[in-house]
Amino acid sequence: MSATLLLLLAVLSSTAVLLTGAQSIGVCYGANGDNLPPRQEVVDLYKSNGIGKIRLYYPDEGALQALGGSNIEVILGVPNDQLQSVTDAGGASDWVNKYVTPYSNVNFKYIAVGNEVPSGDALAGSVLPALQSIQTAISSANLQEQIKVSTAIDTSLLGNSYPPNDGVFRDDATSYITPIVNFLAQNGAPLLANVYPYFAYVQNQQSITLDYALFTQQGNNEVGYQNLFDASLDSLYAALEKIGQSNVEVVVSESGWPSEGDVGASVDNAGTYYRNLITHAKGGTPKRPNGPIETYLFAMFDENQKDGAETERHFGLFNPDKSPKYQLGFN
Repeated sequence: MSATLLLLLAVLSSTAVLLTGAQSIGVCYGANGDNLPPRQEVVDLYKSNGIGKIRLYYPDEGALQALGGSNIEVILGVPNDQLQSVTDAGGASDWVNKYVTPYSNVNFKYIAVGNEVPSGDALAGSVLPALQSIQTAISSANLQEQIKVSTAIDTSLLGNSYPPNDGVFRDDATSYITPIVNFLAQNGAPLLANVYPYFAYVQNQQSITLDYALFTQQGNNEVGYQNLFDASLDSLYAALEKIGQSNVEVVVSESGWPSEGDVGASVDNAGTYYRNLITHAKGGTPKRPNGPIETYLFAMFDENQKDGAETERHFGLFNPDKSPKYQLGFN
C-alpha cells in the first residue's frame, strides 16, 4: 500500500471520528419569544455553527420548510395539547400525513410524543395509545426504519436516584412508564430524557457542589462519579434495568444551564456547563461507557415569553441578534 493511500485512509479515519463526535450534539429550538430571527435564518445559524441536530417542540411548518434539504436530524414533537387527538388511528394518520410525509426532504429522526407528562397527570393515559397510533402511521408511510417514535420524560419519575446504581422509578410511576418502555424496546427506539443537573443542584445545594454539577470536580466522589450529569443518567439506566429493559438507550433530549435568574445562574457557569457537556458527550457514563451520548442542548435562544421562573427565560446559547452568548465549538 502506498504512503499516499495510507495517509488518505488516516485522514478519512480521523474525519469520521470527528464527525461522530460532532453528531452527538444537537440543540433544541426554543421559539417562545417575540424577538427571534426568522426560521430560515435560524436554520442557517445551525448550519454555520455545524449543529447537525435540532429538536422542534411542535410541528412548526415554517421551520420544517427551512430544514428541507439541510440534512439536519430532527426530533419533531407531538405537543401535549395534541396528544389526545392522535390516540386513535385516524388522528395519528392525519398528523403524520400533514407534518411528516409532505416533508420528504427533511431528515426526521425521532417523533417525541409528549414532553414530560407526569404519571399522575390527566394526559398520562394518552401517552401509550398515542405512541402506538403514531408508530402505526409511521409504519404505514414506510418510514419505520428512518423514524423512531418515543416520548420525553424528566427525572421526576425516579423515586430514588442516589447512589446511581439504586436508581428506581417511583412506585406510582412504574405502572405508567413500564408499558411505554416496553413499547420502545419492541420498536428499537430510545427513551428521550430531559436531564438538568442545574435544577438538582439548586434544590439540594447542601449535598451537591457546584463543581460536581459543572463537570469541574477533581476526582471521584464516594460512589465513583465525577459529575452530576453521569450520575443522573446512570440512575435512569438503573431504573430501566429494574423494569427489565436494560437494552433501551437513553437520548438526552434536553440539558442546559441558565445564564441568570437564580442561584448559580451566570454566564460563566452556563458557558462552563455547555462547553464541558459538549466535550463529555463524546464519551459515555460509568454504566454505559461506550459513547457518544446523543445530547440536545437547551436551547438555541433565550425565550422572553416563556412562563415560569425567571431562569426559564435565560437558557439560550445565542442572543436574539444571532450573536453567540458563549464561545462553543459544536464540531
